[in-house]
This record gives sequence, C-alpha cells and structure tokens, in this order.
Amino acid sequence: MLCACVHLCLSEIGMGLTGFGVFFLFFGMILFFDKALLAIGNILFVAGLAFVIGLERTFRFFFQKHKLKATSFFLGGVFVVLIGWPIIGVVLEIYGFFLLFRGFFPVVVGFIRRIPILGSILNLPFISACSGKMFSPSCPPGGEKGVGVFPWQLVVALLSFTNV
Repeated sequence: MLCACVHLCLSEIGMGLTGFGVFFLFFGMILFFDKALLAIGNILFVAGLAFVIGLERTFRFFFQKHKLKATSFFLGGVFVVLIGWPIIGVVLEIYGFFLLFRGFFPVVVGFIRRIPILGSILNLPFISACSGKMFSPSCPPGGEKGVGVFPWQLVVALLSFTNV
C-alpha cells in the first residue's frame, strides 16, 4: 500500500515537472528564444518524464537501438541550448522530439478527434488529409531503412491534397 502511494506521488510530481517544463519551453520561445527559460524547461521536462515513467524506463525509452538517432538529436539539442545557442538547439530538439514520440501521435490525434471543437477542426478536408497521412497507424515508425517518416509524410500529404 505504501509503495503504491509513493509511486502515485512521484507520478504527480512528474506530471507537474513536465507541465512546468513545457510551459518554460513555450514561454522561452515566445520571449525570443531566451536561453535561461529554455534551459530550465529542458531540465524540467526530462526530469518530469523520469518521474512519471521511472528512471529505468526512461533510460530504456531513450536508448533503444532504433531510437539512438532521435535521442542524439533531442539530447544534443538540449546540450546546444545549455551552451548558449538556443535557436539551433530548439530546432534539433523539435526534430528529435518528433522522431522519438512519433509512435504516440496517432493515439493523440485519435483522442483529439473525440474532443467536440477540436475534432471538428481536425475533420476539415485539408487538415484531415494531412493528419490522416502524417499520423496514420499503418505507417511504421522509422520508415524504410531508417529514413525519418515525419518530414516525408508531410510532403506526401501536401502533394496528394493538391492533386485531388
């Protein structure tokens, strides 16, 4: 019983840290890529993720063999922000984030489609075509022979919409 309570408390702390991390990242980008806010946001986000899913699972998630490229981009972007080049670091982080978490995007899009106002926006023809092609569960993460899927899916979605 005590173990479950401790785990629940750590998960709640982790959700708070992750939320504050996302807030500081967003606020740092709004304030013209403020180095200090972005650094705090990065540290809080990674620490919150470790609190939510546990330290061992966090290491297993980031250092899987097929996710090493994504992890290097994400953590490299964090490092570049910490040494003082925020714009380049954020670009690297965003690319690494999409490579790391692209397996979760179909679930998130499916959840958002059930929300009344956001679901109707996602069902607009252009947005539906793009989100259907980019976040299709039938597309395996990683694409063919390690090629990143997300940028190519966006190009294919845009080209197929213009030809329709």
